[in-house]
Amino acid sequence: MTEPLSVALKNATAEAHAEAESANFISDLMEGKINRDAFVALAVQQLPIYQALEDVLESHYRDHPLVAPIHDVRLHRVPSLRHDLAQLVGDDIAAQPVHPATQEYVRVLTQEHSPELVLANHYVRYLGDLSGGQIIARLVQRHYGISPEALTFYQFPGIDKLKVYKDAYRAKLDALTPTPQERAEIIAQAVRSFALNAAVFADLAAAGFVADGQLGAA
Repeated sequence: MTEPLSVALKNATAEAHAEAESANFISDLMEGKINRDAFVALAVQQLPIYQALEDVLESHYRDHPLVAPIHDVRLHRVPSLRHDLAQLVGDDIAAQPVHPATQEYVRVLTQEHSPELVLANHYVRYLGDLSGGQIIARLVQRHYGISPEALTFYQFPGIDKLKVYKDAYRAKLDALTPTPQERAEIIAQAVRSFALNAAVFADLAAAGFVADGQLGAA
């Protein structure tokens, strides 16, 4: 018997998920080892990625049978990212650097899109946001003094009970009826999504953010 799609996705991406969570940039950010600028840089990279995903979803796939069941505008992150960045950098958003790995991720989403790719990235990104967002917001607020007003990306005011929503999301995934080829492609694209995200984290790590007060340290 074929395992449910949500289980297959979780199992296939488990290693990549663990690697993403332990990436140097993310672990340093969550442990307060770098600085506020690093968090701002992360938000700057997230904006074009979510913009690309949400634009492609709405313009091409919102009514596709593989995507329509999980489509929900309450998950969209672009408005909250724009709001947060306005709080963090004011009117200077366009001047913030977008790294090569982010540009490549955006290229994949906008030029190689398919129903399977959109569904896979929807699963990886939004389910991840629903699962870890509250913890991330709490930690960056504690470590870097960032106001809750600049952390709305991690809030889902239209969704009352996150666990109930996530369970329902997985049930909708399991109710989809992709062909074997489509199913394999969805899983492959989910793994690829983690790899693309890992490259974004690597670029951010290479930017050399250090904790406040450590500039010039030996």
